[in-house]
Amino acid sequence: MSDPIALITNIRADYEASYLSALSSAMPGESISLFRDLTREQRARVRIAIVANPNPADVAALPNLIWVQSLWAGVEQLVASLPADGPPIVRMIDPEMSRTMAEAVLAWTYYLQRDMPAYIRQQREHVWDQLAYRKPSVLTVGILGLGSLGAAAALRLIDAGFNVAGWSRSAKTLPNVRAFSGADGLIEMLGSSDIVVCLVPLTPETRGLLNAERLHAMKPRAALINFARGPVVVEEDLLAALDDGHLSHAVLDVFDTEPLPPDSRFWHHPCVSVLPHISAPTDFNTAAEVIAENIAEFRLTGKVPGSVDTARGY
Repeated sequence: MSDPIALITNIRADYEASYLSALSSAMPGESISLFRDLTREQRARVRIAIVANPNPADVAALPNLIWVQSLWAGVEQLVASLPADGPPIVRMIDPEMSRTMAEAVLAWTYYLQRDMPAYIRQQREHVWDQLAYRKPSVLTVGILGLGSLGAAAALRLIDAGFNVAGWSRSAKTLPNVRAFSGADGLIEMLGSSDIVVCLVPLTPETRGLLNAERLHAMKPRAALINFARGPVVVEEDLLAALDDGHLSHAVLDVFDTEPLPPDSRFWHHPCVSVLPHISAPTDFNTAAEVIAENIAEFRLTGKVPGSVDTARGY
């Protein structure tokens, strides 16, 4: 039996149990245990930890840890809470997550393209009014972030007939996507997009990326979908842009504080759709398969899978 693998989480008990079951099924030859169930001697033998929102003290209690496997694609909390010179962090890169996110982006883009927010308001006001139909081909969807999630979303949108633009920190090329990069490229993309979809990771550079200046650089009456992280968008600046009518609607799945506080204006704002961080949930079984492949490769070669650049934050 190989050295034990520690599962360290601070999540719902039923989710933790589902992850443990899926990981154990995917790796029958490995010994995977919850951190709290490991003895001191077992903790000293752990070289791999699988984590989801872990207590940093628990990670530090594994003296011979070689690398940390995140169960989630977003690793900003791990980067911020674990030592910069600590064991490398491997983020979750799951094709099923990319498919699920692309599905969500297309669904909510359709929601905006077909004027569902307006029809919801009309229903509440007992108004029967047929709005003019807009074809996907007359709309441009701009994607902030052209990593694996952004690339998958772009493909789905193109297949649906939308014009697609994309922005990334450094220049990238994707088929049938008008690509932008850098500060000037960001402003140009925002100004030419009818719907902006935010999929960038949260890093020091992207925190507050969509502030008052950039939100007002967006096309008048454009809409925003944020499926990235809450702090990428300055919440008060977004509310101001919605209040003054510059932006028509915002679909928000992520927020500065989650769960969203009961007194948040977003709950009742007529131009906001609130979602409880559900755009691309981790699939227990496919995530376990990805991790099993990473660990099998490590056992075979001794090499840690591609890890996070802590300076960049992803």
